[in-house]
Amino acid sequence: MESGGDRCSSEGSCSPGVVCEKHLFTSKLSESLVQLACSHHHCAFPLNSNELCIWNTATAQPFRLLGHHYSISAVSFGSKPNPLLVCSASHERVIVWNLDECTQKVQEGLTPRGIVIGTLLGMVLHVRFSPDDQQVAVCAGNRIYMLSAKNEAILAELDGHLAPVTAADFCTWEKSMLVSVSEDRTFKVWNYSTGQLIYQSGVLTAFPLLSLLLDEENKQIITGCAEGQLWIFSLISGHNYRCVALINLKKEQEKFCDKVWKSGKKIGEGRNTSKLCKTNNIRPEGSVETSLPVLLIEHCDCLICFHNEENISSALNANYFWIGSSTGLLIINLANFELEGFLSYKDYSDLSIRFAGSCAITRKAVNGKVLCLITSMFEDIIAVLEVNLAALVRTQQTDFLLSRNKKSLSVIARCSLLTNSPLCKGLKKNLKEPSSKTLGMKSTVKDQPLVFHNKIKSSGYTASPQMTMFSPNNNLKKKKVSKWKTTSKQKNKEYPLESYPPIKYEKEISVTCKPTPICCIEYSGDGEMLACGLADKTVLIFNSNLTNTYNVFAGHDGAVNSVGWSHDKKWLVSASEDRTLRVWSVCKNEPALILGKEKFLKTVRFAQFYFIDAFILLCCGSEFYLLSFHLDTTKDDLKRYKQRSVCKLVQKFPMASTMEITSLSAVNDFYSYIVLTAGSNRALEVFDLNAGCSTAVIPEAHTRSVYQICQNKGSSFSAQQPEAYNLFMTTAAGDGIKLWDLRTLRCERRFEGHSSHCYPCGIAVSPCGRFIASGSDDKCAYIYEMRSSTFSHKLGGHTESVVNVTFSPSSPQLTTATLDGKLLFLP
Repeated sequence: MESGGDRCSSEGSCSPGVVCEKHLFTSKLSESLVQLACSHHHCAFPLNSNELCIWNTATAQPFRLLGHHYSISAVSFGSKPNPLLVCSASHERVIVWNLDECTQKVQEGLTPRGIVIGTLLGMVLHVRFSPDDQQVAVCAGNRIYMLSAKNEAILAELDGHLAPVTAADFCTWEKSMLVSVSEDRTFKVWNYSTGQLIYQSGVLTAFPLLSLLLDEENKQIITGCAEGQLWIFSLISGHNYRCVALINLKKEQEKFCDKVWKSGKKIGEGRNTSKLCKTNNIRPEGSVETSLPVLLIEHCDCLICFHNEENISSALNANYFWIGSSTGLLIINLANFELEGFLSYKDYSDLSIRFAGSCAITRKAVNGKVLCLITSMFEDIIAVLEVNLAALVRTQQTDFLLSRNKKSLSVIARCSLLTNSPLCKGLKKNLKEPSSKTLGMKSTVKDQPLVFHNKIKSSGYTASPQMTMFSPNNNLKKKKVSKWKTTSKQKNKEYPLESYPPIKYEKEISVTCKPTPICCIEYSGDGEMLACGLADKTVLIFNSNLTNTYNVFAGHDGAVNSVGWSHDKKWLVSASEDRTLRVWSVCKNEPALILGKEKFLKTVRFAQFYFIDAFILLCCGSEFYLLSFHLDTTKDDLKRYKQRSVCKLVQKFPMASTMEITSLSAVNDFYSYIVLTAGSNRALEVFDLNAGCSTAVIPEAHTRSVYQICQNKGSSFSAQQPEAYNLFMTTAAGDGIKLWDLRTLRCERRFEGHSSHCYPCGIAVSPCGRFIASGSDDKCAYIYEMRSSTFSHKLGGHTESVVNVTFSPSSPQLTTATLDGKLLFLP
C-alpha cells in the first residue's frame, strides 16, 4: 500500500527540479476531506481510515499508530519541537501521542499508546494545540471544546456558531484568545479561559469558510473560503476587527500567469513556466471552470529565494504565505496582496495527484525546500511532495523582472545630458550644463532594487551634511524680506532623530469666509510658506504655522487645480480649469507670466517647475508639455500691460493609448531626467527626458485611473539613501495606495484602510520617507508607516472630507485640507 523512491519532475514537465514526489501511499478508503499535518521532520495523516501514519523525513520510513476504531478526520502537531506531540481525532475519541515515546516503543517492539483526552464529541473537522501545548482546541460540530492535553478533561465549551466549525487558531500575542471560522460564513473571537465571545463578524460570503491563520507579525486574521476568496482582518487594538483586504485568488492567479507569459514571450525565451500560464484565458470547448477552494493557509519561508537571487526583488519585511487549493499551491505576498508564485499539480506529469482534497505544508524551508502532503480528491492515495521553493520562484519571476529591467532606471540623474536631449535643447545658452558631480551620487553606490531591512534607522533624521543635489543658490541678490522669514533662516533646522508622526491638532482655520473647496496645497522648499489653490479661482499663501496670510493671488477664471513652488522659493506656478497657466512672484500680486487659452485646447493640470527651475512641466489632454521660460517682472512705462517674461515650448510628450493624463510627477529639488505619468487607461508610464522618449509602461496599475502620483522627494533638511528616491506612491478611487520601486517597476506594498470612493483624496510622503499621509472621505486623515500595510493613526476632527494632505519639508508637521475650506495644522 505504499511506494517508495523519488519521482522528480524532468521530462514532460514545464519546470524541471521544482517539485519531486518523495513517497506515495495507497489507502483502503479515501482520505480527501481530512486535516493533515506537517512539521519540520514529520508528516502525519490517516491511513486505511483509522490508522495514524507518521512519516519521518530523515529516515524516509513510516510507522503507524493504532488507537481509533472509527475514521480519523483531523490531525495536528504540537507547537513545541521537544517533546513533539501529535493529536488525532475521530468521531469516538481524541488522542494525544508523544512521538519520542512512540518511536522508542516501536524500536523496542512494543505497541505505542496515546492519551485519550476526549470521547464522543461528534464529527471533528479540526484540532489545534495551544502555544504551550497544554490545551487542545477541538472543533466538533457547531462547538469548540477546550481539552487538556494531559488527561481527559473538558476545560471550556465555546458555543455560538450556527454551522460546523472548520478551523480555529490561538492568538500568540493575546492571552486566552482564540479565533474560529465556520461553515456559517462568519468568524468569531473568543476568550477560551472564560468561554466569553469577544467579537462576532457578519456573514462574509456565500460560501463556507474553510481555513484560518493568525499572522503574529502584522496582528491579522487571514481566512479563506470555498470559492477562492481571501479575507484579511486587523487584530490591532482600536481597529475594531476591520477588513484590511479582500483578495480574489482566481483573478490574481490569472493576472500572474498572464504577466509571466507575456514577459517570457517579450524576452523571447521559451522556457517559462506553466501550461496554465499560456492558456489561462483560453478554456477548451466543453471544459468546466473549476473553483479554487482555500484548503490551507501557512507561513512561507520565501525570503531565502530573495536573498539568493540577485534579480529578484522584494521588501525583506514582507510576509509570504502558502495558499493550498485543489489545483495547486500559491504564494501570496501580504505586503502588496499579489501572487509571487504558482505551482499547478497538473503541469507536472510525474505527480500522481492532479486534484487535491486536502493538503499540509511545512512552515520552515530546509535547503530551500519544503515538504507538502496532499491527498487525492478522487483516488485513495496520499503523496509526500518536496517543493524547491527557490526554483519555483526563480523560474516564474526571473523572466518577468528581466523583461522590465532592460534599462536601469533611476530618479537621480547618473549621466550627463545627451547632445540631442530635449533638456539640452531647452536650456539657456548661458546656463551651465549640470556636471556629473551634481547629477548623481558616488560611484561606489550600487544601484540595486530597494529592500527594507528589519532594523533600519530613519534615513532623514541623521546629522549628515546636506547633499550637493539639495544645495541652495547662494548667489541671489539681497532683498528686503519680512521679519518672520529672517528669523526662521537663522534657526538650525534639522529633523529630530526617530521622530513620531504628527498626530495632534493644534490649529484650524477657514481659508475664506464661506465654505470653499481647497483643490491643492504645497509647502515651499524651506517650509516657511504654504500655498493653497482654491475652487474660488484664487491662490493663497500662508506662513508655516497658519497664523498669517502672506499673499493672495487672483486672476484665474476657474478653479485652481495645481500649485508648485520654484526651487529658490521666489516663484509659484498655478494651473486652472480656465485653461491658463500663471507664474507668480511671491513678493508681488501680479503674475510674471501668463499662458492663455490660445496655447491649450484642454484644461491645464499638474503644472510644476522642473530640473531645478530650468523648465515648467504641465499636462494638457493626453500630452504633457516641456516648457522653457525666462521671467522678467520689470515694467515698461509705455507698455506696462505687456508682459516681458518669455515662455517657449520645447517638446510635447504623448502618453500612449490614453485619452487623458490623470496625474504627473517629477523632481525639481535635484537633477532628474524621470517624469512619471498616469493615464485614464489605468496605466503608468515612465519618461526619460534625457533620451526624450517613453522608457517603461506599467499597465493596469490600479483598478481605476490613478489620480495622484506622489514621489519620495525628500527635502533639503533630510538626507535619505539614494535608492529611496526611486520609491513612489500612486492612489486611485476605491483602490488604496500602492508603493512602487522605479527599478523593478513592481508594486512593493499596498496601503489599505482609508476611504476614497466619493472624492479624490490626496496623499503625501514625509521628508524622512518613513510615513505616508492620506486624506479620506470619512472626514479623517490617515497615517501609514512605510513598513506596514495598515494605518498606524486615524486623525479625526474634520468637518468634511479630507481632500489634500502635505508634510512640511523642514519639521515634522502635517497640514490637512478639507472640502469645506479648512486647514488643520498638526505640529
